Order: sequence, then structure tokens, then C-alpha cells
Amino acid sequence: MGRMDGKVSIVTGGAMGIGEAIVRFLAREGSNVVVSDINEAKGRAVAESTGKKALFVRHDVSDENQWIGIIEKTLSVFGRLDVLVNNAGIVQVSDVEQTTMADWRAVHAVHMDGTFLGCKHAIPAMRQTGGGSIVNMSSTAAIGGYPKVFAYSASKGAIRAMTKSIAVHCAQMRNHIRCNSVHPGTIETPLVRQFLEAVADDPTVPDHQKDPMRGTPEDVANMVLFLASDESRHVNGAEFLIDNTTTITEGIVPK
Repeated sequence: MGRMDGKVSIVTGGAMGIGEAIVRFLAREGSNVVVSDINEAKGRAVAESTGKKALFVRHDVSDENQWIGIIEKTLSVFGRLDVLVNNAGIVQVSDVEQTTMADWRAVHAVHMDGTFLGCKHAIPAMRQTGGGSIVNMSSTAAIGGYPKVFAYSASKGAIRAMTKSIAVHCAQMRNHIRCNSVHPGTIETPLVRQFLEAVADDPTVPDHQKDPMRGTPEDVANMVLFLASDESRHVNGAEFLIDNTTTITEGIVPK
């Protein structure tokens, strides 16, 4: 018997990296999974490779109408929604002075708007069947000072705060919906490789940040699986670091 038997999940950004690992872990444990992504080829491939338990839907998380559509599609195909993992993300490598308004808005549209809209429209669907679990993907960038990804850090900090507000709201409404945030450090994904390549020759970035102790997408998927399952039924409004001490390591700012 799987840990997610009988449940239905939506995973945004499910076509690669951490999202793909989450899709595979949830499906392996018995959940039907809706794979949300703008990358159709990779998203369909992930869904098909998990068998009949996954369905791909092309989905821009910054578009409210598409959120309404994917929720409706999930309910029409599977009849319920138990888990939402807001994982879709992008990164712009620039500090506060270099960040353009276009960069700022693009990052916030995916992270802040996408997470807000997902939670807003998932809550009524989950309430229909007695509750559920929302897992919001934040980052250690929401906790430490990461100057080279200014907009990314700001948006992940907003997700951290948003998660707590949603958790308290749901607790007050007694709707049995939980909301928690996950904060990965450096994980071996295409997004992280993009950042490391961009700062490889930057003298202001410490060497230990250019070659950090890296986790894997599966390390994050294990935590998400726990939060999605009934094993975490009394865990609400919490944040979970997956960073192998990087947020408490001395020497982050060079002398």
C-alpha cells in the first residue's frame, strides 16, 4: 500500500529537475499526478513515463485563467484534488542595481503570482473533499543574503510569508488544508547550473558558493512526499530547510 494511495496531486514545473523528481515520488507512492509545465515535450514525457497515474497539462502559472482551467481539468479527470506543489520557478542572475523592471516582473509573475493563484484556486477544490496539503517551494535565498539573485530572493521571501498566512487562514477556517514551505539550498538542477555558470568568473562570489555541497532533486522530493502525505497531518505553517548547513555556515560574505 502506497503512502499516497487515493490522492490526486498537481505539481507545477513538473517537467524537469526537482519537479520531475516530485512527480515520480508521488506517483510511485500511489497518487494520480497532474504534471504542469510550459515545456510540452518534457512534461508529456515525464507524465507518460510514470504510466496511467500522470496527466500532462500545459500551464503558465502566472495566468489566472489557466489556473482555473487546470483545476477544472483535474477535477473532471480524477474527481478530486488533495495536493498542490507550487514548484515552478525561474531565475535572473543580477543584483539590486542590475535588475531591470522586466526581470523583476518576470520572476515575480512566476513565483509570487503563480503561488498565490495556485493556492487561491486549490483551496476551494480541496475543501470539497475534506482537506489537503499545499507545499510551496521557497529557497534558502528567502533566509540568507544572496545578492546575485535579487529578484529571486525577494520572491522566495514572499512565498515564505505567504505560506504562513495561508496556513493560519486555513487553520482558522477549519478546512483541514495544510500549507508548508520547503527551502532547498544548492540542488543539482538545470536552474542551479545556470546560476553557477553565470557566476563562475565573478570575483565577488566566494569560491565555496561556486562549488558548494550539492543535494539532489530526490532529496527535496522526499521532503515534499512527507508533507503531501497524511504522515504530516499535524504539520502546518512550517518551513523545512534542505541545505546541509549552508544557511548557518560562517564566511558567506568575504572579508
